[in-house]
Amino acid sequence: MHNRRGFIGGAAAAMAAMSGAANANGARASGASFAARYDVDRSIVNLDAAYYGAMTRTTAAAYRRHGEWVNRHNALFLRSALPGPTRDARLQPATDATASLIGAKPDEVALCAGGTEALYGLIVNYRLLKSGDAVLMADVDYDEMQHAMAYLESSRDIRVERMTVPEPATAANILAAYDEALLRNPRIRLVLLTHVSNRNGLVMPVREIVDMARRRGADVILDSAQAVGLLPVDVDALGVDFMGFSLHKWVAAPLGTGGIYIRRNRLADIAPWLGNHIRADDDVRARVPTGTVDFAARLTVPHAIAEHLASGPERKLAHLSELQARWVAGVSGVAGLQIVHPQEPDRHAVIGAFRLPKQSSWPDAQRAQKVLLEKHRVLVVAKQGLASGPVLRVTPALFNTEAEIDRMSAAVRAERTLFT
Repeated sequence: MHNRRGFIGGAAAAMAAMSGAANANGARASGASFAARYDVDRSIVNLDAAYYGAMTRTTAAAYRRHGEWVNRHNALFLRSALPGPTRDARLQPATDATASLIGAKPDEVALCAGGTEALYGLIVNYRLLKSGDAVLMADVDYDEMQHAMAYLESSRDIRVERMTVPEPATAANILAAYDEALLRNPRIRLVLLTHVSNRNGLVMPVREIVDMARRRGADVILDSAQAVGLLPVDVDALGVDFMGFSLHKWVAAPLGTGGIYIRRNRLADIAPWLGNHIRADDDVRARVPTGTVDFAARLTVPHAIAEHLASGPERKLAHLSELQARWVAGVSGVAGLQIVHPQEPDRHAVIGAFRLPKQSSWPDAQRAQKVLLEKHRVLVVAKQGLASGPVLRVTPALFNTEAEIDRMSAAVRAERTLFT
């Protein structure tokens, strides 16, 4: 039987032997030691960890080893023709490690190409909608997941309800807004909920919204693409039955890794992916595509999770939060600059956003991104979708140094008159 405590203990023991791992006594790693674990291009200050967190040097080496092994054994591995464990048995540790990471059982989790793929599978294949029902989504939700919800409207006789998360985004304001939206349309049966917004780092009060929706007869599909590996995620504590997430962001696994979670007693409420019968209907793996994937990436997942755990998730989060606080302090004296991410404790996590003075439109945000990149060699990301307007998103990574954060702040200060 899968044992979460045993996995974590084993991961820490394994990581103690790895080059660049956290030391055995658990002392807090310095920012310099975090950055030293990465081999990244530093010609540009890259503040886009919300897209891809990048593998550490040791995880990248493990990925190369697995790639060489898969290439050497090719169809012998893919056909389970090698002596010893079958292909599925060799991949099982990745599922076990991923399930342990979110407090789930291994038969409730299937690996997939990332949060987007998992959430498409959950949203589009959700079986319980009937003609005349409604679904709910918000401005902070990820674009592609909003597209998936809109697809339900065009493919089934249901209605999409849209809501705006109020700013300032306090827990009280958020809960009141969801309560009002659910009260406004009692036919809402499905809610898309984003755990951590990719637009402004807003952390939702997930458990409270899940409980609220359940009392009103609605299910929640949780988008945890930006949460797993950044914040503590436990599916039982959150009360969720359906969740999609990525591993290549904050866990720093190879690109194209993520997972779908479906609580065991709810599996039948999500149809197999496009009628997939390669896996049995009672197998969660039938809910994701079954084509040939990057098996080397999946074989590397246990290593990435082990390194994540041994590095100390709390230490990682604390360090990233310090980097966020550093850039905010560095631009705080710019008159007219707006810090957009929430300020209430526990309502934001590392991902931040701002607007330059008098920046108001999507072309403005795009222009600011271009100027900062081409003139100052600093990458921040123009993002639209918030009801309050486009922003410039800043997402520090573990590979960023304090000097790089200061370069970003200096670049923003230098462009404070870009739109004046």
